[in-house]
Amino acid sequence: MPQVSLLYVIIAGVVGLILGIVFAAVYFLSGISGRQKRLEEDIAKSKEDSNVLLANAQKEAENNKRDLLLQAKEEVSRVRSELEREARDKKQELAKERNRLEQKEENINRIEANCERKQEEIEKRQQNVAELEARAKDYEQRKKAELERVSGLTIADARSLVLDEAKREYTHDMAIMLKQMEEKTKQDADKVAKDIIVNAIQRYASDYVSEVTVSVVNLPNDEMKGRIIGREGRNIRAIETITGVDLIIDDTPEAIVLSSFDPIRREIARMTIERLVADGRIHPARIEEMAGKARKELNQTIKTEGEKAAFDTGVMNLHPELIKLLGRLRYRTSYGQNVLQHSIEVSWIAAMMADELGLDSNLARRGGLLHDIGKAVDFEQEGTHIQLGVEIAKKYHESPAVINCIEAHHGDVEPLSAEAVLVAAADAISAARPGARRENLETYIKRIEKLEEIATSFEGVEKSFAIQAGREIRVIVSPDKVSDDEMTLKARDICKKIEDELDYPGQIKVNVIRETRATDVAK
Repeated sequence: MPQVSLLYVIIAGVVGLILGIVFAAVYFLSGISGRQKRLEEDIAKSKEDSNVLLANAQKEAENNKRDLLLQAKEEVSRVRSELEREARDKKQELAKERNRLEQKEENINRIEANCERKQEEIEKRQQNVAELEARAKDYEQRKKAELERVSGLTIADARSLVLDEAKREYTHDMAIMLKQMEEKTKQDADKVAKDIIVNAIQRYASDYVSEVTVSVVNLPNDEMKGRIIGREGRNIRAIETITGVDLIIDDTPEAIVLSSFDPIRREIARMTIERLVADGRIHPARIEEMAGKARKELNQTIKTEGEKAAFDTGVMNLHPELIKLLGRLRYRTSYGQNVLQHSIEVSWIAAMMADELGLDSNLARRGGLLHDIGKAVDFEQEGTHIQLGVEIAKKYHESPAVINCIEAHHGDVEPLSAEAVLVAAADAISAARPGARRENLETYIKRIEKLEEIATSFEGVEKSFAIQAGREIRVIVSPDKVSDDEMTLKARDICKKIEDELDYPGQIKVNVIRETRATDVAK
């Protein structure tokens, strides 16, 4: 149908073109009268031609219309045939799929039947197994009853008897093996260790003078006490306010006592009072001036002492603040032992032992010098001197090996190097030397009581006695509860608990005593 319409349009266009030509010719030839008749004839002829063309076009359009209708019918027939063929194919596929599903359904039904049959078989087998288990259990019970009747022991008694026998054999073997290993280790190590330690101590031998923590300032006369107190106590208040130290003025002739938890403040106060006494002019302004001078002089002295300690031990490249903290240890004591002198001694002893063993003497020397650096500030900050020492070493970028020497010298953590072990040993040697340290009576009694309490906390211990100022403890055990083989293990357990719970200088020897007595009466 669209082709027919296009044909009509073409015919109309041709007709219009022809008419336009005719009109144009008429227009141009209207002035020529001579040709008017001929023009009319031409126009009439053109009309006839146009009618003929129009008729032909209509006829051709009809023919094309019939052709297109035939083509459309043929196309419809073809499409219908294809659709019918596809429908037949689909029906065949559906029939095949239906057959497959029916086969699968048959298979499933067959499998379900097999499963039901197998389930019935399993249930029967389970019943058989339950019957067999019941028969086996009954047989086991009858067998145990027969064994108990024959042996005269119950199962629990027999088990306990076997375990006790195994425990006795195991304890005996372990005690013998442990004793042999200890004897062999001691034979091999005692001589070498003693030689190294004795050699280090002999090479670094120094005298100790016990130091006190309370400063005493001697006065030329008792009249000077009044001048230090001042009118209405203004001078003594000024001294205490400026220096932060308590002045104790009692009946002691020609002396006053300075008391403070801070040794640096106490030293500044001592220097200030000595200068005021020497100068004779004692008033608040002069006190403040003298305290300032004493503080500057002491800071310089602290720096000099730190540099001297680093130079004497051969420890180089220390941070300036670490040198100042070392100098502050000059005015710090521990059980009457000067901490700076103790640190220098630990540094030398650890380095000498490291040289003997072929280890890093520089690391041992540095770790020994800095192992108690936390005591320079432990009266100002919270924490133990080990925690503070580790923080200081980290702050001033000391190596991890040196930090471990500081952290491990009292056993708070495991030593990560042999040099850290040497620093801990040198610290114990320096502290345990005769005359190096002294304890007050209260601390000593508490340590002895704690030592005896640890020993008596073990099962089978009847009594314990600490002797030789706590360097040895004798433990008396009950012979009924502790055998000869168990004595070695008991001694080791007591040593381990003492190491974990008690702080002490040097070593503590544990003697376990087991005594069997036979008593009878003659009548």
